[in-house]
Amino acid sequence: MTGLVLRTTGSWYKVLPIEHQADLASNGSLPSVDCRLRGNYRLRGNKQTNPVAVGDWVDYELEEDGTGVISEVRDRRNYIVRKATKLSKQTQVLASNIDRLCVVATLGFPRTSTGFIDRLLVTAEAYHIPACVVFNKADLYGEEGSEESLWDIHNELKDIYEAADYPVYAVSARTGQGLDLLRAAIKGQTVLFSGHSGVGKSSLLNALAPGLDLRVGEVSDWSLKGKHTTTFAEIFPIRLAGEEDSYTYLIDTPGIKEFGMVDLAPEELSHFFPEMRAVLHDCHFANCTHRHEPHCAVKEAVEEGRISAERYNNYLGIYDQIESGNVPR
Repeated sequence: MTGLVLRTTGSWYKVLPIEHQADLASNGSLPSVDCRLRGNYRLRGNKQTNPVAVGDWVDYELEEDGTGVISEVRDRRNYIVRKATKLSKQTQVLASNIDRLCVVATLGFPRTSTGFIDRLLVTAEAYHIPACVVFNKADLYGEEGSEESLWDIHNELKDIYEAADYPVYAVSARTGQGLDLLRAAIKGQTVLFSGHSGVGKSSLLNALAPGLDLRVGEVSDWSLKGKHTTTFAEIFPIRLAGEEDSYTYLIDTPGIKEFGMVDLAPEELSHFFPEMRAVLHDCHFANCTHRHEPHCAVKEAVEEGRISAERYNNYLGIYDQIESGNVPR
């Protein structure tokens, strides 16, 4: 039998049988099967902490007690992967077979750095996954044009990422601001929501799909950092307005403190910055690293304002981290 992995909880996996994918219950209950992984599967030289990830298509066999045993993981179309720990050689797959990555960020409570955003976007580029940036908690920005407003910062970042071809959304899970635009952008797709703890991923999914009732937490008062509320990655098949014969699959993941990239060579890095990729052919040296070489088209574009200095500085930081092997987890 074949099914879609909806949830991973340690050694057990919640699998939706393919024959039930088209007739998901309207009340949110799923005809899923609890499966475990065949014992010898982990011995195949797998360097991942989770050989089975949400979004995987798997083959399994039913046992007499109604549970299943996964015998094979089908080839993945793509996936988002990170280093498991700072010193570990193992990796962790956040999710697979993704149509879109939504990087959920906030300008405060907690603040998301552009370096973190760019590491996620680079990974999405490396695995050919379209991505967008979703700034949540827009209701905290204040009045646009006022002295204490965060809108100026938001608009600056919006210009930076839209210039790199990434859609940017300002939303509020609390008030519903901007959610209609986001719903229209993700409709009918399998969408991974990822970001720091406390940026409101679960609250955002609750707002996009009323009735999910995902557990949400608060930001710590003393650290201004989020508290983990999502423990395991999980896919939620939902029907958005106008969807009659199809579903949108929302993937909620635990918050990430840092994001370490995997299997990227420093000389390849510029290819995963779309705005740099567009001018690489104009560099004088074919092996230009865009750091110190003369007649570098990337550096010239930065000086002329055609490439964001912020993104370029993040490129330099990521390059140094990859080169030194000191990539954050």
